[in-house]
Amino acid sequence: MNSSAENFFPKYVDNFLTGNSAARNLAESLKITGVGLMPLVDHCTLRTLDVDERALEVINLGFQYDESIGVLEFDKWWAKVYRKPGYPALFIDQAFSGERGKGSLIPGWVKAYGDECFHHIAILVEDIEIAMTAMNSQNVQFAGEIVGEHGSDLRQIFTKPEKRNGEVYSVLELIERHNGYAGFLPPQADGLMESTRR
Repeated sequence: MNSSAENFFPKYVDNFLTGNSAARNLAESLKITGVGLMPLVDHCTLRTLDVDERALEVINLGFQYDESIGVLEFDKWWAKVYRKPGYPALFIDQAFSGERGKGSLIPGWVKAYGDECFHHIAILVEDIEIAMTAMNSQNVQFAGEIVGEHGSDLRQIFTKPEKRNGEVYSVLELIERHNGYAGFLPPQADGLMESTRR
């Protein structure tokens, strides 16, 4: 295991790029311009069966639980956000235990792929519609509709899921933020999660 955040992100991002062609195409285009992918990464998501246990690695890297956001609760799953200045936020999620978590996509995904890889990376964009048009021209397809209204603090969309052995593996998220908003909105995140069910 790498001992610093400087090593953590390149390892996990490189692994993610091998399994997500939308992100790989974007990274290659940005590399040509000298911008690179990392300055644009808003957050990365780890799926797990135990958020607090999984968070120990990133806490050891200097990330701290974002108490201002608190625990984010959804219908069937919940999440915590961890931050370290100068790095993308880490969004770590799991299904609720018992009946409440029944039907969540997370346990099956973790069983298939483990919890030492990103489920998705969110790229911060100025205008989702323009970014989608550019990515559509490179044959990238999107799942569902944009979540969040024009002019709202947060707008998001996932690419159509990449699959491994016929099962959903990874998605790239486009995220548009306004008014200094750095949080996550539960109804929107739940809508995004459900857009990848197929």
